[in-house]
Amino acid sequence: MATNLQIDDGLISKAVKLGRHKTKKAAVTQALEKYVQHLEQEKVLALFGTVEYDPEYDYKEQRRRA
Repeated sequence: MATNLQIDDGLISKAVKLGRHKTKKAAVTQALEKYVQHLEQEKVLALFGTVEYDPEYDYKEQRRRA
């Protein structure tokens, strides 16, 4: 899907240079991948303290059965 974006030339140039990317597209793609990864990590962190667990659960016993 082709998309036209107005991105600050100085910012994209700096990203290309610092990331040692060959193209602007590569820099933007990596930035978007990192952004998506960050958002997914935030969703996992939001679960902290909300997941019920069984204090009697013995993971070592489960390993012995396998």
